[in-house]
Amino acid sequence: MFDGTTAERLTCEGDWFAPYYISLGYRIGSVLVLSGQAAIDPDSGELVGVGDFDAQAAQTFANLERVLALGGCGLEDIFKVTIYLTDMAQFPKIMELRQRHFTPPYPADTIVEVSSLALPELMIEIDAMAIVPDGGARAVRG
Repeated sequence: MFDGTTAERLTCEGDWFAPYYISLGYRIGSVLVLSGQAAIDPDSGELVGVGDFDAQAAQTFANLERVLALGGCGLEDIFKVTIYLTDMAQFPKIMELRQRHFTPPYPADTIVEVSSLALPELMIEIDAMAIVPDGGARAVRG
């Protein structure tokens, strides 16, 4: 049931999603809902790691952290992720990434193989939801 809580758009100077008419995410009360993050360098808008899953995964997690910080969160505050892969053969690496970037209790997770992502060279995309810890910074408004 809607309780009157407003949605605050997460944005920043140089918002790399703005040209695509997509929000980085929203803060609704104490919950952040993030758009899918991929291996795009936020400063240049260029794809990172063409053909290199590890480089793409590293940039994707860096982008995820950057957007979480806009809402006063970190990776440890995520309670749900959806991971999109273009090749499920990368699943063992996903297991390593989960262990490296998340801590117990691990977030709920859905992993899906897709035929393609927004750019043909992308191999991974992750969207997430997080709880803003008490006293967390307010979201940056757009």
